[in-house]
Amino acid sequence: MSVHAATPVLIAIVGSTGTGKSELSLDLAERLIQRGQPAEIVNADAMQLYRGMDIGTAKLSPAERRGIPHHLLDVLDVTDEATVSNFQADARAVVTDILSRGAVPILVGGSGLYVSSVVFDFRFPGTDPVLRARLEAELVVVGPGLMYARLQKIDPQAALRIGPSNGRRLVRALEIVELTGAPHLAALPDEPVYWRASVLLGLRTPRELLTSRLDARVERMWAAGIVDEARGLLVAGIESGVTASRAIGYAQALGQVHGTFSEAEAIEATQQLTRRYARRQVSWFKRYAHTQWLESDAADRVDDALAHVDRGSAP
Repeated sequence: MSVHAATPVLIAIVGSTGTGKSELSLDLAERLIQRGQPAEIVNADAMQLYRGMDIGTAKLSPAERRGIPHHLLDVLDVTDEATVSNFQADARAVVTDILSRGAVPILVGGSGLYVSSVVFDFRFPGTDPVLRARLEAELVVVGPGLMYARLQKIDPQAALRIGPSNGRRLVRALEIVELTGAPHLAALPDEPVYWRASVLLGLRTPRELLTSRLDARVERMWAAGIVDEARGLLVAGIESGVTASRAIGYAQALGQVHGTFSEAEAIEATQQLTRRYARRQVSWFKRYAHTQWLESDAADRVDDALAHVDRGSAP
């Protein structure tokens, strides 16, 4: 299916931190608009949902958005919990609205689970506040290690994916098992079913080059004032937030504010965590055969992206 004014499809741009996804989304949107096809950008970076978290997330300022409409930026307070199920509902509503107006939605982000929840037929079980509260209370008492051991017995695949230290996800997995009587369902199949016709574009950078860029990017974050930004977010209540307070960069900047880290230690810890996160991002979409990979530094990457969009979409 080719993209033209009558048949816009969902485009998703994925890849690790530091590969230039935002820039490609802007370039691609501009090229589509030049051809007479309206295009709008939908954020799928979990941490860019938060107001005030700008430096550490490389969020585009309004002036940097080139006049192209952007959606789902700055929609949460740092005290709010970001959840994939809520994001899926919000993002799909935005995508549906954009398509209904004859425009092309361009979904952009490095949060693989968030992107996948929109692109693929990915259904979330409900939640039970009483059950959730009981499990969270147990987590406080026994710690994540015992919760992990419990999950290993009843859903070893979920336990393997989550690991022994992520208490919030362990609670959610145990909640799903108790609610549904079935294994944890928040996992994507190797052969996904698409929510609607989509084009997946992936950006990749050679590993050594990406590593050096990520390290430099973290240093720029500190030079740009992430510690002052984190200090301001303390007033906004970031430490009472479940999700925002754990964001890579912000957790370390807050540690520097509290004296837990020196500046050098905060930067080094953020660099290590960013490199590790980038490796997970790189591997996330490799399982999906329909992802079209582009070299991030290629001079013709926008032309290649446009050619893939014109050539067709995944079913």
